[in-house]
Amino acid sequence: MSITLHWFLTTAGDGRSIVGGSHMAAARGSASSLREPDIDYLAQQARAADHLGFTGVLTPTGTWCEDAWLTTAALIRETRQLKFLVAFRPGVLSPTLAAQMAATYQRISRGRLLLNVVTGGDSLEQQRFGDWLDHDQRYARTGEFLDVIRGAWTGEPFDYEGEHYKVKGAIVSEPPNPVPDIYFGGSSDAALPVAAKHADVYLTWGEPPAQVAEKIARVRELAAAQGRTLRFGIRLHTITRDSSREAWREADKFLDALDPETVAKAQEGLRTSQSVGQQRMVALHGGSRDDLEISPNLWTGVGLVRGGAGTALVGSHAEVADRIEEYHDLGIDEFVLSGYPNLEEAYWFGENVKPLLEARGLLDGKPRAARVAS
Repeated sequence: MSITLHWFLTTAGDGRSIVGGSHMAAARGSASSLREPDIDYLAQQARAADHLGFTGVLTPTGTWCEDAWLTTAALIRETRQLKFLVAFRPGVLSPTLAAQMAATYQRISRGRLLLNVVTGGDSLEQQRFGDWLDHDQRYARTGEFLDVIRGAWTGEPFDYEGEHYKVKGAIVSEPPNPVPDIYFGGSSDAALPVAAKHADVYLTWGEPPAQVAEKIARVRELAAAQGRTLRFGIRLHTITRDSSREAWREADKFLDALDPETVAKAQEGLRTSQSVGQQRMVALHGGSRDDLEISPNLWTGVGLVRGGAGTALVGSHAEVADRIEEYHDLGIDEFVLSGYPNLEEAYWFGENVKPLLEARGLLDGKPRAARVAS
């Protein structure tokens, strides 16, 4: 299977720093170096991703982001082929309403919706939305939510009674065409069976290849037990430049801008997360600036101050392509990428790494070319 490349929309703002978004910049008094997530800048990012040939863009969800459904709907007419991977939390809206929203979105976008179901690993974040279930209960509810949403898409009235949802006659005016693929992440024992049953694409954060291979094998086994086959994706940042030295110099600039107090405060918050995936991210660096390259070209500096995706591929264009090919050989078919600043990094990657992947036959299904040592 060939590789699918996605990019990212910075709906919390971004800039020339790896610390937070626009809300955090204002608190630090450095908002002038950050870019607000206004619709013009987001449209610029979306048009760039469309022009560069990315399949889709992930739009995150959470307190500090603009709403993913509304933002991406506003960008449909700004783009031509780009798909929108809309992240949302199933516990904060009705599954039948979500089914209706997705069906409408598919019609007005002419089939450009993908869904990233985010169960949520931070209890404080969930409680802001009135959700008081614990970690495992949230995943159980997500499973039921996806039962209902898929049932509502069948075109026939759907009845369901579970622990968390009870619906009668769930249906949409017209089933979405195509049915949007469901992207799903989660590393806990409660998450993996839900992924195996419902996901089209299982997403993992950018761990070292051996850990990724282990996780893929486990999810694949669970899916096979239910007669299903999944695709696998990975979420990473990139810092790609004309030479390895230039790329690592850029990473060092990000690191030099971090004061110990900022790192300590961020780590204090991240360590309290209930998310197993987040704890795995924290364990990669342990809060220390030492030995941040934990695998060839895999840098954990981002995770010192940011939750979620905490690793970046750093290196020359050929080195970054090598690492993507390495993950692909393990079974990763979809790559959700981003950078700092996000707009500029899209061009660094799209104009330099993407052609290398194409030349190797990784993007269009052509026979794979011999790799030239970098």
